[in-house]
Amino acid sequence: MITKIDALLSKALVDNKAISGEFLQALTEEASRSRDTLFSILLKKGAVPEDTLLRSLSELMRVPYVDLGPLKPDPVVIEKVPLKIAEYYKMVPLKIDKRKLTVAVSTPPDLRTQDDIRAHLGFEIDVVFAKEKDVFETTKRFYGFAAGTIGEMMAQTPAAAAPAQEASYEKIENIEQMAGDATIAKLVNQIILEAYRKRASDIHIEPYRGKVKLRYRIDGILYNANVQPEMNRFILPILSRIKIMSSLNIVERRLPQDGRAIVKVDDMQLDLRVSSIPTPYGESIVIRMLPMNRVFDLARLGLSPDKQHIFETLIEKPHGIIFITGPTGSGKSTTLYACLNKINTDERKIITIEDPVEYEMDGVTQIQVVSNIGLDFARGLRSILRHDPDVIMVGEVRDLETAEIAIRVALTGHLVFSTLHTNDAASGITRLIDIGVQPYLVASSVEAFVAQRLVRTLCPKCREEDKSRAEEFKKVIAVEMGVRPDKVKIYRGRGCDDCNGSGFMGRCAIYEILRVDDDLRRLIMRNAPASEVKKAAVKAGMRTLRQDGWQKVIEGATTPEEILEVAEEDKDGSVPAPAANQEEVQSVRFSQAVKTAASDSKEKPLENHGRFFMRLNHTVNIQYRLLKGPDPADEAFDETPEESSFTKNISAGGLAFVAQNPIPAGTILDLKIELPGDDQPIQCLAKVMRVEGPDPGKAHVVAVCFLDLSASMRARLDKFVLKESK
Repeated sequence: MITKIDALLSKALVDNKAISGEFLQALTEEASRSRDTLFSILLKKGAVPEDTLLRSLSELMRVPYVDLGPLKPDPVVIEKVPLKIAEYYKMVPLKIDKRKLTVAVSTPPDLRTQDDIRAHLGFEIDVVFAKEKDVFETTKRFYGFAAGTIGEMMAQTPAAAAPAQEASYEKIENIEQMAGDATIAKLVNQIILEAYRKRASDIHIEPYRGKVKLRYRIDGILYNANVQPEMNRFILPILSRIKIMSSLNIVERRLPQDGRAIVKVDDMQLDLRVSSIPTPYGESIVIRMLPMNRVFDLARLGLSPDKQHIFETLIEKPHGIIFITGPTGSGKSTTLYACLNKINTDERKIITIEDPVEYEMDGVTQIQVVSNIGLDFARGLRSILRHDPDVIMVGEVRDLETAEIAIRVALTGHLVFSTLHTNDAASGITRLIDIGVQPYLVASSVEAFVAQRLVRTLCPKCREEDKSRAEEFKKVIAVEMGVRPDKVKIYRGRGCDDCNGSGFMGRCAIYEILRVDDDLRRLIMRNAPASEVKKAAVKAGMRTLRQDGWQKVIEGATTPEEILEVAEEDKDGSVPAPAANQEEVQSVRFSQAVKTAASDSKEKPLENHGRFFMRLNHTVNIQYRLLKGPDPADEAFDETPEESSFTKNISAGGLAFVAQNPIPAGTILDLKIELPGDDQPIQCLAKVMRVEGPDPGKAHVVAVCFLDLSASMRARLDKFVLKESK
């Protein structure tokens, strides 16, 4: 079916050399024989990018082409245009001006369609173009996640039905019947599918008084999903449906439960690990999504070539223990699986004992710990030895018994992999000795301690150099890495469709590999502290976690904020920086964001000229209490009363506030920030960087930088600054 618009479009595409005339002629003939327009066929065949088609149409029809990403929903417009109308006609309502409604569409609507919309809504229609994916995603963002499904469920639910605000442990007779409803199953499938498409690793379903919160963990960060308030009415059948999928007891809602389910999405099979815990308003459920056919490869872990060579050398050793250390969620298991995959051959017998078994590996015998029947790590290890293994992986060393058995297994000619929860590699030695292992056993059995952390990697599609970074910050990286400052480039992610606007795509690991050589064995034998061990390892060529992170920043793989979040400052003197530069380095570390106090200028409320974080001249209520003075001889300030004040400016790195009395620079404050419209105050420690004043009103301006602000609180502050600056 060829329309007048198609004819004009085909001429424009040929004139712009977007498609050859012969190919376009074939598609035109196909359109003539079918009910599809040439525009639709061009999209289906992928002959011309959608962006090019829409821009060509925009020029021909003089209809604006818009980017829906930064647009925010107008509650008045959303109320006037029902979701079922927006979904049926595949449009996004943008604004209402008197009797004219502006809608975004991805295909030119014909006159009949426009008449239908006009008849349904009573508005004249003004059209703008946007990409089909943007229309779909913006509809979800404006109306809420799975709003269509929830609307259908609301239509089928009696109006008098009360929302499920609290868990009722008595009324259980209809739960399974409710969970089997096709609409409930569809909603649960949508929740899982949305998580998969957003690259989420976990789904959090959390009931509260009168509402339900749905969150996805993407690249280690939790993001709220916009859901309809009515979802609260269906929380019980939703949770029951998930529990049925994972073979949990739907009747038992008073005790924690763990289950498992396998689902297929596209060509990918997902292993869902489901865990439920009771709360006052129902069960909270977390679903961990693990791809079953995941490929484990050392080369894809983010290892530099020299570190990959060290890893390959270590895992080919005939005996000894290799410990991977780090907190929960730092990727230790993934690294262990990659090591096992590298040496998994028919000539080797590999047995693992894990809690839980996260991924299935072909050719590896895997044992699941079951504590309630007495199958723990120690008992499993003793049984493993009777199966003639060459390589053993112990999920975690938690106690002396497990540690001693693992060490004796290594001493009898087996290669053992395991994990410890420590902050760095050198602390792994201290941890083993603290739980009771003799130093001579540690020195004789352990081949290496490997500390690791996960950091988000920048999206390759929207990565760009960030030239607004403060030069002082680049100097810190240069000093710690032993390079010239002009060699340091810092990158950021602008945000695009591929990365859901976050600027990040996936994660990689940073490593600290401490190989136990003869010198370190002598230090272990005399029970040397971890700091001394770390100094000796650095002297022997070990790169610390922080240094490995800075290398990732220089390579453009991640941002400085990611490294600062997971890698501690090297306080033991192991940083190869000249002593003369230490004062400069320390100064920059404490004042990443706040370099000057507030000014009273209101010409530019948002200041971002060479600053690490954007700064906003804005008044926010705060409370503070003095904890420590800059002089060690000063008396402790723990007994000082809490005082109230207000800010003159604020950023995600620090703030300036008004104080009636001067506060010495270097003082540590216990700070509480009350953001407008936010019920939960932000609390952290802060260091006084500078004091100005008194001003004409007899007050002082105190500039502070935050010391222990978490990533989530920093994100809240950054979001507030950006919002108020517009």
